[in-house]
Amino acid sequence: MADANIRIPADARDRLAEVAAAEGLSLRSYLARLADELLTPAERAERAEQTRNLLHEWNGYDPSEDDVARLDADLDRRLAEAMR
Repeated sequence: MADANIRIPADARDRLAEVAAAEGLSLRSYLARLADELLTPAERAERAEQTRNLLHEWNGYDPSEDDVARLDADLDRRLAEAMR
């Protein structure tokens, strides 16, 4: 696999290196693992659609776009409260 250079602020590099070391990984290995685990927006949308389809098949759950927006807003509110 070819390597690539990525320029980031030194404090961000140092923080990522600290997180990697705490997990027993080099920064290179940690970033490679992170890239393998993260989903692109398209992959997240595909998974969400698959999940909605499975829920609909399993129990008939089929939220409208308004329901989804309301639930997303409620989740955002709850996350913001938890972060305080």
